[in-house]
Amino acid sequence: MNSPVFYIGLGVGLALAAGLRPFLPALLAGVLGSANALGVGFSHGGYSFLQSGWWLAAVAVALVVTWILQLRVGSERFDAGPLAAALAGLGVGVGAVLFAGTLAEHGEAAWAGLIGGALAVALGQAVARPIFTRARARLADRNAREALTLYLDAGALVIAALVSLLHPLGYVAVALFLWMALATRARARRKYAGLRTLGR
Repeated sequence: MNSPVFYIGLGVGLALAAGLRPFLPALLAGVLGSANALGVGFSHGGYSFLQSGWWLAAVAVALVVTWILQLRVGSERFDAGPLAAALAGLGVGVGAVLFAGTLAEHGEAAWAGLIGGALAVALGQAVARPIFTRARARLADRNAREALTLYLDAGALVIAALVSLLHPLGYVAVALFLWMALATRARARRKYAGLRTLGR
């Protein structure tokens, strides 16, 4: 578990999960870190706050507040407004420090984790956003549309749990998301080309 292959896979996997939704991956990583379980830890390198009680409490409160706000304003308005932008920015921050803290725990340069974590979060957001936007547009029932956020949280937690159990799965997750991003771009190009053909 001390090989760079393992803890880089862990860091990038946690960051990717935070790109979907930042709260549950941060809570899981913090709890595992405080218990020193599964090779997850943040005791060294200035990132010990990631497993501190005040941080975990703050993340839990942010999760609850976000859910309440989203239920009150509705997913469509939430996703199109400044709250969604704030949540995306929070995801970038959380993913970056999770990756950086993982590297720092093993004596590596944390700045590389900050950059790599932000990129992994951007990948996760780029893949998840169009998928869930299309899924929400197909659902007529409001409760079903709101439940999609629950699935997003669950997906983020599953990815974080899997990479915590088997760190190299972080590379598999990144490869899968890259493939999905390329497939989404190819689909969009085909759709645009079809619209241009119809417009002639």
